[in-house]
Amino acid sequence: MSRIRTNLRGWSTNRKIVVIESDDWGSIRMPSRNTYEKCLQAGYPVDQEPFERYDSLESEEDLCSLFDLLMSFIDSNGNKPGITANCVVANPDFDKIKEDGFQTYHYELVSETFKKYPKHSKSFDLWEEGMTLGIFNPQYHCREHLNVSLFMRDLGRGVEEAHFGFKNNMPGCLPKGANSTGNSYVEATSYSSEADKREKLNFYLEGLDIFEDIFGKQSKSIIPPNYKWSPDFNTALRAKGVRFIQGLHTMFEPIPGKQNNHYYHFLGKMSEGGLISLVRNAIFEPSQTIKGVSDPVDYCLYDIALAFRMKKPALISSHRLNYIGYIDENNRKKNLRQLKTLLSEVIKRWPDVEFLTSDQLGETIAAGYELCTETSANKS
Repeated sequence: MSRIRTNLRGWSTNRKIVVIESDDWGSIRMPSRNTYEKCLQAGYPVDQEPFERYDSLESEEDLCSLFDLLMSFIDSNGNKPGITANCVVANPDFDKIKEDGFQTYHYELVSETFKKYPKHSKSFDLWEEGMTLGIFNPQYHCREHLNVSLFMRDLGRGVEEAHFGFKNNMPGCLPKGANSTGNSYVEATSYSSEADKREKLNFYLEGLDIFEDIFGKQSKSIIPPNYKWSPDFNTALRAKGVRFIQGLHTMFEPIPGKQNNHYYHFLGKMSEGGLISLVRNAIFEPSQTIKGVSDPVDYCLYDIALAFRMKKPALISSHRLNYIGYIDENNRKKNLRQLKTLLSEVIKRWPDVEFLTSDQLGETIAAGYELCTETSANKS
C-alpha cells in the first residue's frame, strides 16, 4: 500500500519519464580497504552497515566503469540515462583540525580531497567529462556529509568513535555493538538547538555558493542528507536559486530534545518557501539489504511499472555506494551488471521512455505552475 500511496497525489503525465537520483558523490565515508579492516579489528561492526562496508570516495575506475555503461544506452529522444549526481563539495581537513588542537573546524574542497587518494587524482576531471557527455549531472547534497558540531563536540569530549574516525580520516564511526544504530556523525543537517539549527543553515548555504563556484552554475535542486530537513530553510534556499527539493514521501524534521517530526511530500507540491517537491517512488539499491527484496532489478521494474500505471514519472533512488569498487571491486561489478539489465529491460518494456535529470523534471513540472499562473492572470 505504501508504494501505491506515494503515487496517489501530485503532478501526473502520460509520458514515460525515468529519473535516476544518486546521493553522496564526493563524500569520503570509508577511506580504504585497509581502514575497513582496522575498523573490524577494533570492534566496529562496519561489515553490518552497507554504507561503511562498500561506500568510498569514487575512484577513476569507478567513474569510468559507470560512464561506459551509461553511454551504451539511449532513450526514445536519443538521450543517455544521465544520473542526477547529488554531490558534496567539501570534506573535513583532518590535518588542519589537528593542528588547531581540535578547537576549530576546517574543510577542504572536494577537488582537493580527490588529489589525496591514490586512484582518484583525475576523478574531478571525470566529473566534468561526464557533465559534458550528459551522463553525470551534479546537484547539491550538502557542504560535507558530516554533522560538524556533533563531530567537533565529541572530539573535544574524547568520545571513542569520534577519535577513532578522526585518526583514520573518517567522518566519525559506527558505535560498537551488534545493535549499532548507524553513524550519526554523517547526519549533516541534524541539529540539537536553535543556535545549532542556524549554524547548519549557514553551512548549507555556504555549500551552495561553493557548488556554484566549482561547477559554474547554481544547483536547481537539493536533497537533504539522511532525509532530515527543516522546512524553515526553504526560503533561504530559494533565494540562492534552488527551485526543487528531492526526497521521499516522508521526510524528517529534527526537533531539539524530541523525536523527529514527520512531514509529507507529493510530486509537485509547492512549499511555503517556494520549493517544488520531487518524490522518489522507485528503488534500485542492490548494495543494501531491503526486507522482502531478493531481486533488486525486478523490484525496481515493479516500481517503475506502478508509477507509469498511475501516470507518474519514475524517480529511482540509487545511492553512490552501489557503483563503488574501491573497497570491494565485486560490489561495483555485480551491481553494474544489474544496472545494465535494469536499463535494458526499461527500454525493452517502454520503448517511448525518456531519461531526464531531476532539474529537467522539475522544470517540466514548474512550467505547469507558470502556465496556470498565466491563465489565471488572463482570466482576471
